Amino acid sequence: MSNYSNKIAITTGDPNGIGAEITIKALNKLALDPARVVLISNRKVLDYYGKLDHDYEVIEIPFSGEVEPGKVSAKAGEFSYLSLQKVCEIQPAAIVTAPVAKNAMHLAGHIFNGQTEVLQSLLSHDGQHAEMLFVAKDFRVLLLTRHCALKDVTLTSDLIVKKIADLKEFFEDRLKIDDPKFALCGLNPHAGEDGILGKEEIEIMNPAVEKLCKMGVSVTKPLPSDTLFVKAGYAYNHNQKVPFDCYIAAYHDQGLIPIKTVAGDKTVNMTIGLDIIRTSPGHGTAFDIAGKNIADEGGMISAIEAVIS
Repeated sequence: MSNYSNKIAITTGDPNGIGAEITIKALNKLALDPARVVLISNRKVLDYYGKLDHDYEVIEIPFSGEVEPGKVSAKAGEFSYLSLQKVCEIQPAAIVTAPVAKNAMHLAGHIFNGQTEVLQSLLSHDGQHAEMLFVAKDFRVLLLTRHCALKDVTLTSDLIVKKIADLKEFFEDRLKIDDPKFALCGLNPHAGEDGILGKEEIEIMNPAVEKLCKMGVSVTKPLPSDTLFVKAGYAYNHNQKVPFDCYIAAYHDQGLIPIKTVAGDKTVNMTIGLDIIRTSPGHGTAFDIAGKNIADEGGMISAIEAVIS
């Protein structure tokens, strides 16, 4: 197998979504050196959605079906999974993934809640755990819990300590930000209102914060997320420094709604905690506009730029 350790590997996602289209558009705008990029895709899929201006290497993934924009199919789901399997196998410098359809992968028998979970299953070792960090310039949000139903959100002090301690290490080692400042969102409305609206802040989150502070981590006590994100959004929209280096959200929508509201498709989904960093646009397959050549490549450009060193 060739050595891809210095290349960015890009998967084009579900062949019936906008993944190939935005990949082609993004690469044509960025005009990256072909020696730095490898595509994990299929030429039939690429040719359907456009033409690349440069001769990038393509690692072919079998696709026995026809390209049918907007259709959820098992064959498309199998292609999506095989693409992720291959990109992990080649061990590139970084991975950029176009969106996939979870229901298509489920039809193909690959039962995962998202690409993050697939990557964790294929890349993790020695207890590694993939984390979802969403990034829009210096506005960053880490999720304490990922793709699970709201009723299943469960926090423990140990989980909070480990995830935030690991986040500090990532900021210092990979982002070169010394002594990063973190804001912890409360789980309950108004951060529990001193136990009136829930006791998780008092019984679970505060003890974790105390332990983290003793470890030298700069993190707030659990605070009402609405106030935290109002200030962050204002700073982002006015090109000011966002008050904290990262906001720690207790569950998926608590963190994703505010950052996507202010940054839109420029939000980058970054998987950290594994040996290889992966980025992805913050949007989905957009089946409703697939094949119409109107998809905005801005999110894919941001995802690629986030791993260009």
